[in-house]
Amino acid sequence: MSLLDGMGRPLRDLRISVTDRCNFRCTYCMPKEVFGPDYAFLPRERVLTYEEVIRLARIFASLGVEKIRLTGGEPLVRRDLDRLIAGLAEIPCLGDITLTTNGSLLRAQAQKLKDAGLRRITVSLDTLDDAIFQSMNDVGVSVRTVLDGVAAATEAGLRPVKLNAVVQRGVNDHTIVDLARHFKGTGHIVRYIEFMDVGNTNGWNLESVVTAREIVTRINAELPIEPVKPNYRGEVARRWRYLDGTGEIGVIASITQPFCGDCSRMRISAEGEVFTCLFGSKGYDLRSLLRGGASDEEIGRAIERIWRPRTDRYSEIRTESTKGLPKVEMSRIGG
Repeated sequence: MSLLDGMGRPLRDLRISVTDRCNFRCTYCMPKEVFGPDYAFLPRERVLTYEEVIRLARIFASLGVEKIRLTGGEPLVRRDLDRLIAGLAEIPCLGDITLTTNGSLLRAQAQKLKDAGLRRITVSLDTLDDAIFQSMNDVGVSVRTVLDGVAAATEAGLRPVKLNAVVQRGVNDHTIVDLARHFKGTGHIVRYIEFMDVGNTNGWNLESVVTAREIVTRINAELPIEPVKPNYRGEVARRWRYLDGTGEIGVIASITQPFCGDCSRMRISAEGEVFTCLFGSKGYDLRSLLRGGASDEEIGRAIERIWRPRTDRYSEIRTESTKGLPKVEMSRIGG
């Protein structure tokens, strides 16, 4: 079936946060000033079990979802994640199971994740400059550790790996060409992300945004590129390929080139709240239905009631008045 929202957008993609915890304290996502030693993360009993996640995934698949991405927090800090992936891989209608990770724990887990049924993986890597990277993750994890995780994913057959780099002016923007050059010709794809106003704690301001146009201009000056058509409707990254045929990059431009019109994504937090927009402030509780004896049909109807009236398009209508509205933190629902 094709479940359409109030703007005619189909529900095709589901992003599931398996934990609100992370072993990084990236300044643009989980700054230490907020997520310090005393921060109250979700107690275990409030987090969805793997069985509950798999059940929800089956229901969503029956409503038209074709792709699931596991996020966090950092999903690899949750134990036995391969067991969840194996359960998701048994759902007939799912064509793609992917995962986004900071890569620091990937060396030990890449092969069992692939063996369980993971199809693709995205690794966050904002720069190759080790001092800048350690400053950005704020816990002292080195670039070498993440690159080793990328190598492990490649060896396991999770390729091409996508590398996500959040670009901030005056922080890491002078290293974007180095990142492109390093992965050019490897088959992996670097995707540059405009610094976004997700949540309320990351200190976002427009002056810190390096626009997609500027990113493309800088790379093209040294590594000539040309635009490529999207792989599918709703693809968030605009594609660019090297003129010499040695690969491609992507640019995700939520600030300057919003893509709300084709958004087919729903997000579930680790505690079972559904959000219909990355910049949403209101979640819808599915955990109570799961644990309250509701049937799959009843939960499916609840999801339909959430999706059908959806008119979210925050990035298209972003103004001074909307920027100050409370928004769910990235660490609760992933990217």
